[in-house]
Amino acid sequence: MADAGMARSNSGLHSGTLTRADLSDIVHNRLGLSRAESAGVVEKVLHHMCHALSDGKNVKVSGFGTFILRDKGERVGRNPKTGIEVPIAPRRVMTFRASQIMRDRIAK
Repeated sequence: MADAGMARSNSGLHSGTLTRADLSDIVHNRLGLSRAESAGVVEKVLHHMCHALSDGKNVKVSGFGTFILRDKGERVGRNPKTGIEVPIAPRRVMTFRASQIMRDRIAK
């Protein structure tokens, strides 16, 4: 991840968000692949992650974190303006849990 921060600051981006293009640039600079090949590698990795999640599998990236799918049951919510109770339908949500390594890096 330290490389990602360097690549963003070197490219002049100040948005504070790492994008697909930033990731492609990092792959291009570190591995020497063409820009098109680098973009393809990034797209394939993200595609496989999305496909696994849509199939109901959790995705763990060692040293980074885990994307976890969770099924939430139906529950009753309340409209804060009117106070009227409203049923909230059951749904599947995705959460992210950072690895201990990532948490330690962020805490520094």
